[in-house]
Order: sequence, then C-alpha cells, then structure tokens
Amino acid sequence: MRRLHALLEQARQGPATQAIALYASASTDALIRLPITVRDRAVVDPTFATRDLVRALHRTPRHLVLTPNAGQARLFDAAGDTLVPALTSAFPLTATRNDNRSRSRGRADKPARNVDAALGTYLRLHPAPLVLVGSDHATAAFRRISTNCARLAGTVNGNLTHAGRGVLTTRIRAVLDAYLHRRQTEALTLIDQRVSAGRVASGMPAAWLAARTQRPEVLAVDESLYYPARLSDDGDTLTPAHDTAHPNVIDDAVDELIELVLTRGGWIAFTTPGALNHHHGIALTTRH
Repeated sequence: MRRLHALLEQARQGPATQAIALYASASTDALIRLPITVRDRAVVDPTFATRDLVRALHRTPRHLVLTPNAGQARLFDAAGDTLVPALTSAFPLTATRNDNRSRSRGRADKPARNVDAALGTYLRLHPAPLVLVGSDHATAAFRRISTNCARLAGTVNGNLTHAGRGVLTTRIRAVLDAYLHRRQTEALTLIDQRVSAGRVASGMPAAWLAARTQRPEVLAVDESLYYPARLSDDGDTLTPAHDTAHPNVIDDAVDELIELVLTRGGWIAFTTPGALNHHHGIALTTRH
C-alpha cells in the first residue's frame, strides 16, 4: 500500500495523459502513462492486469524508421513519440566512393541493396512495422528494390536532419494509425479465410482452449469485451462468472488470453465494437 500511495503522489505531479496504470506489489511498482482511454478499474490479483498496456502498444506500436537517403541511411527504433538510433553497428550506413562510382556507371541500386540487406538482418532479430522517411524519390527507389517491406506501415516525406522532430513524429503517428486500421481489416479477412478450413475458435471458452492446445496465429478482440470467468482445475475450461469479487474469479480472462497468445507466438488485433459480433466478440485463428 505504501508503494501504491507513492505512485499516486507521483501521478499527481506528472503530465496528464488519456489514462494511467498503477501497478504495486510487495516487490515492485510502476506508473505507466497511457495514450488511450480505459475503463476505470481496480484489480487485486496474484498477477498484474496488462490488457490496457497491450492495447496501448497496439495503438502506438514499436516501429522502425528508416531514412534511405543517397548519402547516408539511418535506422531508428521508435515507440510512441520516442525515436532513438537502432542498436546496431550496421547503421548509419554511409555511401562509399565505390558506391558513387557505381551510380555513375548506371548501377544506382547497389547502395540501396546494401541498406536493404542491413535492414533485413535487423528485422530478423527485431521484427516491427517499418516507416520510411525521406524524399519521394528516395523512398520510391528503396521500395522498388527492397525485399523487407512486407510490414511497411507507410512513408513520410521529410528529412530527420532539417525537419523538427515533433513534426515528423506527428506525421509518423498518422501513418501508423492508418496501418493499424489496415491491420484490423487484415485480421478480419484472415478470420473469414480460416473459417472454411476449420481453423477459427469463436468465443472465449473455445479461443482459450485453442490457445492452450494448438498454435495460435492471430487473436482478434473486440476492444469493448470483458470476460470475468472461473478456470477449471486442469486450466483448459473457462466458465463465465458474475460474482467478480470472489477470489476464485479471474477479473478479465481476456487479459490472460492475450498474454497466452503473445507468449505462444501469435499476434493481437483489437477491433472496433461490433466487428466481431458473429464470433461473440473474440476469435482466434490457428496455424496448421
């Protein structure tokens, strides 16, 4: 309780955001400011309720920002409005004299291919959506030869050196918002495709069991869905509960399912209210 009161005092002194999450236990505490609105709730449980953290990460996901300029390509790791150089010796990647001679001989793609190869190595270790920042000519040229744009969120016309960082992060956030909207559409399309193959578990009890016994692919969750439940002794069966204050009731089983799917290698898509009504608000697709 002392930790919790200290966090409250800290929260009062800090900047206002859409919401805050306060976590306290005998051994640790954390104050996290969230860029999303949340349902007010207090949870007393052996584990922390992290659903809103996952939602916040979904709304402002970690992403990579690449500046594929002719003279020097730079790579940044970003989350929210924070932009820091990627922890890799491959970047910044500066064009060499040989690269310049190659351009004069008509082999202008070589420097871009070097950048793409370095980007591919980093993405394999740190997968994330990608945003390209640069002139229209530079970003179009890079996209033409790149083999690492499968998760391209979009492009921003600008220069990280000369433009204000705040202006660019605002434009990058707009690109990510559009990308996340496409991600919801992608998840719903994937669910429709998997239904015919019998690879969709609809509703909380079925999705929970499938996540434990099969290989999760994508979990689509109506962002307004909450599901208090009891868990069977073997851990496979969820039963909805209404006496949420009872110590044997999980405050929100959606929280636990999201963490389970992430742990087992699946990805999460939050959908607008009503988009998953025919799946009882939640659907999990499974891999072969």
